[in-house]
Amino acid sequence: MATEFASCDLCDAHKNDSTGDFRVLPPVFRDFGQVRKFSGPVVTVKCFEDNTLVKAAVDASGWAETPQGRVGKVLVVDGGGSLRRALLGGNLGAAAARNGWAGVVIDGCVRDTAELAGHAVGIRALAAMPLPTEKRNEGQADVAVQVQGVWVRPGDWLYADEDGIVVSAKPLV
Repeated sequence: MATEFASCDLCDAHKNDSTGDFRVLPPVFRDFGQVRKFSGPVVTVKCFEDNTLVKAAVDASGWAETPQGRVGKVLVVDGGGSLRRALLGGNLGAAAARNGWAGVVIDGCVRDTAELAGHAVGIRALAAMPLPTEKRNEGQADVAVQVQGVWVRPGDWLYADEDGIVVSAKPLV
């Protein structure tokens, strides 16, 4: 299900929100996936230089049944902003696309950027880093995370396009 939206229009409509239900992520993310515009309900992972839970997430179904119909989910990864290890590479990007994920937003790095650019999924991250993670089976899934100082919770809705990334406590379109 493709939903039309523009992050600028969402910001115009919600710029006076004082509840904290509408949030805008800082403009620090680079685009690495084939899909430039994506949205969906949020699933979260919190990990630091260990992508075990990222792999488990993208290997699972990325589809959600919602009142709006069947939509792809968005994986939001709180990688602690680390620039030392890549939390997603070509194989995991392919798994995300294959399993229906709308997008992956990583407060951290990715690798295999040429491969990621060919996968039909939205991918945003801070930077590219060729070094892979250690596999220590550490981290948490389905918890509230902070991404660049902005709270993102499981079940929030994320909207990403060429102008930025916004998060809402409920679907906006």
